[in-house]
Amino acid sequence: MKLSIGILICSLVLTCSPLSVHATDITDLETRTSSLNSQLEGINQEMVKISDEIASAKNQIEIIHSEILRTQDSLADAQADESQRYEAMKARIKYMYEVGNESLLEMLFSADSMTDFLNKAEFIENISSYDRDMLVKLRTIREDIAEREQVLLNQESSLEDLQEQLEQRRVELNATAKATSTDLATFNAQLALLREEEARQAEAARKAEEAKKNAQKPVTVPTVSEGEKPGEDKKPEEDVTDSTVVNGGAASVSGSELDIFAAILECEAMQEHDSLLAVATVIMNRMSSSIFPNTIQEIVYAEGQFEPVWTGRLDTVLARGPSDLSYQVAQEALNGARLAAVADCYYFLYAGATDRVGVNVGNNLFFQSW
Repeated sequence: MKLSIGILICSLVLTCSPLSVHATDITDLETRTSSLNSQLEGINQEMVKISDEIASAKNQIEIIHSEILRTQDSLADAQADESQRYEAMKARIKYMYEVGNESLLEMLFSADSMTDFLNKAEFIENISSYDRDMLVKLRTIREDIAEREQVLLNQESSLEDLQEQLEQRRVELNATAKATSTDLATFNAQLALLREEEARQAEAARKAEEAKKNAQKPVTVPTVSEGEKPGEDKKPEEDVTDSTVVNGGAASVSGSELDIFAAILECEAMQEHDSLLAVATVIMNRMSSSIFPNTIQEIVYAEGQFEPVWTGRLDTVLARGPSDLSYQVAQEALNGARLAAVADCYYFLYAGATDRVGVNVGNNLFFQSW
């Protein structure tokens, strides 16, 4: 009988799987099956974790790409403003050169008094000084925007690399899970055959014992077939932008959190009441939701949520202090004010960077979920 079981297992191995199995007893196969089940469960858990990380990376990439486009638009505006002011300065210099120093002297000596003379002299000097100062200021703004754009591009590249690595890891885990499932199926098939053979041997022994006790009587072995118990049918479940301000409930925060609130509004929205209140509404909605942190500071500094936190813009605004309007809107939101148009929204992106369906307020597109 042991020989027949060995032949049966060898036949199964040759026909079902290339995996070589030396164990011929049920206990050993059960141990191996349990171990493979544990491995498969661990792989599935890791795949769920990696899928969540990939989704988070994709969201951060979309946010950063949105901010890159916003920065590029700002850079184009700054360059155009600088060019316009430069042309105006050239025109003034050309005029002064053409009219000559005599006209300037005539303007000076036409003064009615010493005070008038000094005022006119200061005016002539200030024309050139103003032009120089404005060009320096505009050039500084342009350089700051370009530097911020480069930081965002670097972060986007890093996140794309991370996403690629996670995708590769998921492919590897899929392959491992497939191989583990194949081995598990092979062991389960072998285990089922061994148990079936064991049951046949037990039944044969029972029949032999019964035949021995009833040697004078014909032996009738009834065949009993198990009926499949019908499953219970489950009852299917029944399918169950304007400037209007609504009250969404007040909240109290510390002075430092109010500073953070006003600063993030200034970073993420235009300096215009509805634009600021729309962003404030999203943050207050998150504060009221069970799936987000319940403090302003935790919401703003949550990983992968607000680009100004990553790039340092928030720290810059906090260092110099948010504007009066930013503070005003932050306090209004804490007092309960919500912009009705986005009262059910929890996310937003720069409108120029997405084709999502949503509500556009101040070039930000607001929506309920990713």
